[in-house]
Amino acid sequence: MDTLNLEILTPNGEIYNGQALSVVLPGEEGEFGVLAGHASLTTLLTSGVVDVEKEDKSVEAIVINWGVVQVDEEKVIILVEGAAAIRGSNESEIAKALEDAKKLIADVADSSSAIASVSARIESAAQKLI
Repeated sequence: MDTLNLEILTPNGEIYNGQALSVVLPGEEGEFGVLAGHASLTTLLTSGVVDVEKEDKSVEAIVINWGVVQVDEEKVIILVEGAAAIRGSNESEIAKALEDAKKLIADVADSSSAIASVSARIESAAQKLI
């Protein structure tokens, strides 16, 4: 199956750099998915969860506050102000990642429904890790 290279960058450094089968992004007009060979585009992203389907079929969730994405046929580059990856090898690391993600979203969310939606996605992603 074809893969694409995904980079997620913040002012503080790289959050993710690797191959992915697909990426689902929180676009300004709604969520959208990207596969290898996708048409080129550049668009704004809103606060939400980036779902990365890796080559081993696992899905990693990365919470972002806002940013921009550039897509071409082989690469996706995401530039964001802030991001928190929901990952960890034990429960305390996962709990810390969840707190970081919730704080990131609470700092930029402009409505309680946005906070509730993203919080539910964060909790769902965390349950898959435990």
